[in-house]
Amino acid sequence: MSRLPRGNRVPVSPQTSAPPPDIQQDRRFLGQPWPLASLFGVEMWERFSFYGMQGILVIYLYYSAAEGGLGIDETTATGIVGAYGGAVYLATILGAWVADRLIGPERTLFASAVVVMAGHVALALIPGLGGVAVGLALIALGSGGVKANATSLVGSLYAADDERRDAGFSLFYMGINLGAFAGPLLTGLLQEAQGFHWGFGLAAVGMAAGLAQYAVGRRALPAETHVVANPLPPSRRAAYAGALVAAAALVAVLALTGLMTVGNLPDWVLGVVVVASVAYFTVILTSGELSADERSRVWSFVPLFVVNAVFWSLYQQQFTVVSIFSDQRLDRDLFGWEMPVSWVNSINPVFVIVFAGVFAAVWTRLGERQPVTPVKFGLGTIVMGMAFLLFLLSPSGENTSPLLLLAFILFVFTMAELLISPVGLSLSTKLAPRRFHTQMVALYFLSVAFGTAMAGKLAGYYDVDRETPYFLVLGLVAVGVGALVLVFSRPVTRLMAGVR
Repeated sequence: MSRLPRGNRVPVSPQTSAPPPDIQQDRRFLGQPWPLASLFGVEMWERFSFYGMQGILVIYLYYSAAEGGLGIDETTATGIVGAYGGAVYLATILGAWVADRLIGPERTLFASAVVVMAGHVALALIPGLGGVAVGLALIALGSGGVKANATSLVGSLYAADDERRDAGFSLFYMGINLGAFAGPLLTGLLQEAQGFHWGFGLAAVGMAAGLAQYAVGRRALPAETHVVANPLPPSRRAAYAGALVAAAALVAVLALTGLMTVGNLPDWVLGVVVVASVAYFTVILTSGELSADERSRVWSFVPLFVVNAVFWSLYQQQFTVVSIFSDQRLDRDLFGWEMPVSWVNSINPVFVIVFAGVFAAVWTRLGERQPVTPVKFGLGTIVMGMAFLLFLLSPSGENTSPLLLLAFILFVFTMAELLISPVGLSLSTKLAPRRFHTQMVALYFLSVAFGTAMAGKLAGYYDVDRETPYFLVLGLVAVGVGALVLVFSRPVTRLMAGVR
């Protein structure tokens, strides 16, 4: 099998070249370089629009026309949401490739933000399933580009030894969670008061606000953010353009012939992810350029790839099963006022803001005594399974489950997330062979894509009238997978050849 293109890289680590002296001395944004304010803003508003839209998406799909929705059955609705989520992570690979080979990270971020805004506008203005198709396709494509490049641009503001770097990334991370917190609150209120398309419209307005402030501030970013790291030779552009056209034509043919439908879309996304993952692993492991330690580390990532996919297949059900549960099973009465369904999606960001620093402090204090990465992966998956088992405590009946119980369950979601998510991407870079750094990062994103698409697929089996087997089986499976990782943590750690 031929090697995958070198340009398929995801820029996730900070840039190592020193920024200009004026930026190194700039402390105008809370002690940080002023350009961080622009990146903070565009990411905050992008997350506002992303989570605000996603907070009302699944109920828009399955609510009846009389309630302002499309009347799609719940199984198909959750499948669409899962396929869309998986496509976002697939698009990060494309977004990184465009940045590295065509136009550079800064221009890719700006163009991606424009595409995201266009997607929200489509959802707001185009009626019916056509608006969903156009809107979600554009948002997935644009969000992948934003996700792939924003972190790299933040890193470009700091020299490798700049003591402000961690604080700067912490501020940036705070912006992400502020947007994720506010989006579902405000779009949910507007959706309840005026209808779904007004909620989608607010998401578009939020993205427009972020884009406007970034358009003003982007000129202050270092010149290196416009550099194309690995330019695509002009002689190869026609071939890549042809491949893109062929892929689009194939999708059109599959859709027109009925082989690809709204109902089986998650299966297609899962199939693409599986093929891409096998291809990446095969290309790396069959390379004659790997040392024995490098090949061993790649093999160690195989079980961690699987457990990461299992974790995300449960965690991402916040936007499918948890939304349906909140609509049909949760008691949302607050002193005589019914809380919008989407508000539930604002609970997790609050816990992340509060506890992310706590986890970071604990790992720092433990130092070499902290658990090795396979143990963290195993514990995170076990805790995620326990969160699903906690749903079994809900009393039966329509809209009877206490809000405090769901808040506690989402707190457990957050504890699982903080055990596994922050270390996952870092691990992929540490295990990566020198010549295959970007392919390993792509594999991490593919595991998240698989889990996210599977979250939509699994949600199709959820039924509020027979939910006990659903939560019991998935919870026990996750606990079992996590326990297996703990049992085999020492062999996996040995395969990691010195990486913790």
